Amino acid sequence: MQSGISASQELLDAFKELVSNPSQRGILVTISSERLIPQQVLPVNGLFESDLTQLDDLLTTTEAAYIILRRYEGPAKPPFVAVTYVPDAANVRQKMLFASTRNTLLRELGKDRFNEDIFATLKSELTAEGFERHDAHGAKPAPLTEEERLLKEVRDLEAEASRGTSSRKSHVSSGIAPPLSPEAQFMLKSLHTATTHNLVQLAIDTTKETIEFEGCEAIEAQDLHTAISNSAPRFSFFVFHHTYEGESISPVVFIYTCPPTSKIKERMVYASSRSFIISIAEQAGLPISKRLEAASPSELSLELLMEEFHPKKEEKASFARPKRPGRR
Repeated sequence: MQSGISASQELLDAFKELVSNPSQRGILVTISSERLIPQQVLPVNGLFESDLTQLDDLLTTTEAAYIILRRYEGPAKPPFVAVTYVPDAANVRQKMLFASTRNTLLRELGKDRFNEDIFATLKSELTAEGFERHDAHGAKPAPLTEEERLLKEVRDLEAEASRGTSSRKSHVSSGIAPPLSPEAQFMLKSLHTATTHNLVQLAIDTTKETIEFEGCEAIEAQDLHTAISNSAPRFSFFVFHHTYEGESISPVVFIYTCPPTSKIKERMVYASSRSFIISIAEQAGLPISKRLEAASPSELSLELLMEEFHPKKEEKASFARPKRPGRR
């Protein structure tokens, strides 16, 4: 579940026109009345890099926006780039709203039309120089073959198991764990103070080799199992709001779910990234009180969480000392 916001018919029509009209460079999109709507159409005036100057007058340092840009020509790549622009000075609600609606925008317009999905917080990131830095950062060496990669992951996991699962440094330094997207980092950092949701989910994109923000929502502990995928692994961070012995408390729970039907590669990548993601969350200031693992979300319940945080105290039966035998 995302934010509940959907694309308006106006946006769907505007994007259809953008796809078919090569004289258009892009569309500026905003959120209004719980809908994604087109705000401004950008014309093609020259090359992609020079057309980026149009954004300087359209974007502000306090208002978030989505920007859809035509960048690539030819059949080799999808033509468009999706930019989620969330400036640091935007208010917290707006930051949450735009971050949690990004997946909806891509899904409803068609993810296969986008070659890149970029998260930016500064206007300077959306200049020709900013895109050049982005491209340089994203450049990777020639990837291993699938067989080589799986073999490496198996060896790394075997080595990790021999050292024990408590080592955090090994996950970070080994290079196994994929990096977090900026949105995932932001949502983790802001979860403990969020008022619109208490659950943030992350998923590993094995194609892009990144840990992505999957979704967020407000949910009760007894309904937690309905929000987590039962067909693919997930990293979930849940703020468990509850009252115990008259005191209101809100500890953060890390939950790793990995259904038996998950692909072998998924299971390996998630297992090797688990400690890394916990370390990153704690470095971001998110205090994790409990760590849970489950093969299925159906194992998660209010009773389980209460037992984890407030185990029932067993009353020990008093030992009755036998009476001293009487004299005959």
